[in-house]
Amino acid sequence: MKEPAHIIVVGASAGGLKAIAALLTAIQDVEDAAIFIVLHVAKSSSGSILTNLLQKKTKLNCNLAMDGQRIEPGSVYVARPDYHLIIKPGYIQLINGPRENRWRPSIDVLFRSAAVAYNSRVTGIILTGLLDDGTAGMVAIKRCGGTCIVQEPDEAEFQDMPSNVLQRVDVDYRVPITDIGYILNDMFSKSEKPSVKVPQDLLLEAGMTENMKSQINDLEKIGTHSNYTCPECGGGLWSIDNDPIKRYRCFTGHVFTQGLLLEQQSEHVEESLWASIRMMEEKRDLLLTTAHNYQLIGNEAMSNNKRTEADIIESHISQIKGLIQSLKENYNEKELN
Repeated sequence: MKEPAHIIVVGASAGGLKAIAALLTAIQDVEDAAIFIVLHVAKSSSGSILTNLLQKKTKLNCNLAMDGQRIEPGSVYVARPDYHLIIKPGYIQLINGPRENRWRPSIDVLFRSAAVAYNSRVTGIILTGLLDDGTAGMVAIKRCGGTCIVQEPDEAEFQDMPSNVLQRVDVDYRVPITDIGYILNDMFSKSEKPSVKVPQDLLLEAGMTENMKSQINDLEKIGTHSNYTCPECGGGLWSIDNDPIKRYRCFTGHVFTQGLLLEQQSEHVEESLWASIRMMEEKRDLLLTTAHNYQLIGNEAMSNNKRTEADIIESHISQIKGLIQSLKENYNEKELN
C-alpha cells in the first residue's frame, strides 16, 4: 500500500468545527497527503456525527480514527473523543492515556507523534481556539524540519491558540484559512524537504505518551524536577527542557503548560476554600443547634457562649468568601489586561 507523501496535522478548539470545515473546503487537491484532525470536544460527543459533517465538505475520504488503522493518502482521520490520536509510521494508534493540557485528545500529542514519525514530511496547522494546546506540538514539528501554518488570529473566532503559537514559534505561514490550500499546493509541487534526525528528547517524550508510563531516569533526561505537584494526581512535576513554552510533566503522564498549571492551581485553591466554608458552616449550624438546646434547659450562659462561637465562625466565613471574590477579581483583571 502506498504511503502518503505528506502528513498534515490540524488542531482546533473553540470555534473549531466551522474553521475545520472551511479548511477542508480549501484543501481539496491533496490526494497524496493524509490529514489528521484533533478538535477539542466533550468526551460524550459523537465522533461519527463530526466525521459525517466534515465529509460533506471534502471529496477526500473522512474516517473516524481507529486503533491500528493503516494510513492511506487522500484520507482524513478525525480523533475520537476521549482518545489521544497518535501517528506511527504507516498506522494509527489510539490510547486512553493521561490528559495533556487538560485534553484528551490533545493537539500536542498528535503533533509530537507526527513529528517523530515523519519529521520533515509533516505540516502542522493551528486554527481557532482557547489557551495553548498545540504550541508545544508546533515546536516539535519545527524542530523536526516540518512546516508550521497558523490561521491569521484576526480571522480566528478565538485567537488564543494561533496567537500563542506565533509568540513562541517561527512559523512558516500566518494566513487566512482560504489561503492554506494554495500554500499546500505550492509546497507539495516542490521537491521534498530532506529528512531530519529527530531530537532524542522528543523521542523520549513521545514514547512516554505512547506507552502511558514514565521512568524517572527518562524524565530526568528531558527535564528538571520542580517543587510543584500535579493537580490531577498529586505526583511530582518535571519542568521540560528545550521548549520555548514552559511545560510540566508528571510521572503518571499528565502535562501542563505553565499557564494551565497556574489556572489549575487557582481552581484547586478556590475549591479548597469552598470546602473550608462548607465545614465551617456545618460547625456554625451545630453550634447554633447546641445553643438552642442549652436555652431549652435554661442554661443561658452556655447558650450565649455557643452563639458567640457561632458568630465568630460566621465572621470567618464572610472573610473567606471575600478572599475568594478578591482572587477572582484579580484573576479576571489580569486576563483582561
